Amino acid sequence: MKAKRLSCYHFAFKAMGSPCDIQLFSETHGQAKKIANIVITDVRRLEADYSRYRSDSLLSKINRVAAIGGSITVNAETAGLLNYAEICYLQSEGLFDITSGILRQAWRFDSGQLPDQDKIVALLDKVGWHKLRWTDPVLEFSIAGMELDLGGVVKEYAVDRAAALCWESGMRHGIVNLGGDIKVIGPRADGEPWHVGIRHPRNIEALVQTILLQEGALASSGDYERCIVVNGVRYGHVINPKTGWPVKHLAAVSVVGDFCVVAGSASTIAMLKEDDGPAWLTDLGLPHLWVDVNNEMGGTLLADLGSSTLKNNN
Repeated sequence: MKAKRLSCYHFAFKAMGSPCDIQLFSETHGQAKKIANIVITDVRRLEADYSRYRSDSLLSKINRVAAIGGSITVNAETAGLLNYAEICYLQSEGLFDITSGILRQAWRFDSGQLPDQDKIVALLDKVGWHKLRWTDPVLEFSIAGMELDLGGVVKEYAVDRAAALCWESGMRHGIVNLGGDIKVIGPRADGEPWHVGIRHPRNIEALVQTILLQEGALASSGDYERCIVVNGVRYGHVINPKTGWPVKHLAAVSVVGDFCVVAGSASTIAMLKEDDGPAWLTDLGLPHLWVDVNNEMGGTLLADLGSSTLKNNN
């Protein structure tokens, strides 16, 4: 039987505030486009449901209940996200906390100024997953004025869903990239791995490393998306929910895992653990790369030859 000839089709779009793209190997552009449209529709559905910027989102509805200290029954998908957030909170000893987004009210990264400490202290009274009552499917806020932010979970969850939808549609060779969070659907059509670059947190044009992925996921966390520099000190958007202040040791962490949502939460937790983060990732056996604020770097992904080949068994 003659082998099918597959071509690579590229679909770029914007979602969740980030440039995104899907690359699919298919016999025809039409077949690839049909699958890409399924994925893009689902990514935008998740954005509409969980965006904190949309007043009509499900998350905003939850936060309106939080504002008055009420309770709400959530759907199964939201319950799954909350269950995962609870696991991350417990395994990170309270460092990964989806109630900490309220601290953005103090940290205005477009202001060029540091927040008032009294403001931070006041907001910290409304931070803490342990202050919620969560019994699937009912979420209750015991303190009025709290707020949830699922931004640290939803994009990576969307990546995993996108890859799964492609697979269910018959796609066996492709890759999903939502703003730098990546999941491989399958190797390239010739069996070769995908070349994935990890950018330098201080130089957007430079790569720290290029890794080769045949399957699995890559996610990164860093202080480069939103930050301010005051008196020569950089303050990024990854904020410790216990102190209310940004992390100050690591500039970026990238993690490879079977699932993007796991790699994403692990990279964020490592950032929040400061200088203990790399050892924590090593203990978990997760391939990773880190760059600190002094431009030192390390991790199991930092190969001497400039690239590393990874194949994870799902």
